[in-house]
Amino acid sequence: MHQLPIFLNLTGRTVVLDGKGEAADAKARLIERAGGRIVPAWEEGATIAFVALDDEAEARAAAAALRAHGLLVNVVDRPDLCDFTTPAIVDRAPVTIAIGTGGASAGLAKAVRQRIEALLPARLGELASALSAARDAMKARWPAAADRRRAIDAALASGGALDPLDGAAADKVGEWLASDATTQPSRLETIHLTSPDPDDLTLRAARLLGEADHIFHPADIPPAILTRARADAVRHVVEAPPVDAPAGLSLWLAMPNDG
Repeated sequence: MHQLPIFLNLTGRTVVLDGKGEAADAKARLIERAGGRIVPAWEEGATIAFVALDDEAEARAAAAALRAHGLLVNVVDRPDLCDFTTPAIVDRAPVTIAIGTGGASAGLAKAVRQRIEALLPARLGELASALSAARDAMKARWPAAADRRRAIDAALASGGALDPLDGAAADKVGEWLASDATTQPSRLETIHLTSPDPDDLTLRAARLLGEADHIFHPADIPPAILTRARADAVRHVVEAPPVDAPAGLSLWLAMPNDG
């Protein structure tokens, strides 16, 4: 990962936009869509800045001046001058999906966005809102945070009660809460890796890495494999799988020739 993806709340905040023309207009629409207030030059309280100037020398100078005020700057079409880049966006508010290439290829980001747009139902945001509204009810149903997360994971899984690709899932949250849905029991799965390359992971292995609560692995497991696991999964560097797995889904990662 070459950039840290974040979602910045711009509602009511000041954003500098230095430039005119189509590129500047596109950034203005993006800022306004996020609720930002646009100004043409630095002023106290500005959050970030965009520079959309055709002349490279002028763009470089403008970016330097804005950075001197402590702002992070995006220089349109000049990724080498950018502190941050703007991704291609799939908007299913409040669900937002951002696809970035670090400025390497806006066309590629657009192509990926179009694929995702076709995949996700228009009402996905309504499902997110319904889950947010049901937060207290879920806490009452599953008081333990780990049990609650596992129940939600099971419901949102492919074919689950609230499958995100089901366009009617937002209407089913109440029914799901009232059902006899139970959390998954503790279990330990073994993934036999065939190589240190994460591209060689099977679909099943990739899915399990994305779902596991605990990852047990020897010290020589490649970091590229471990980055495919959930960021909040607990990592355990051990020489053998656990005898008694903790609550939830645990994985034992085994390299070739390991047990």
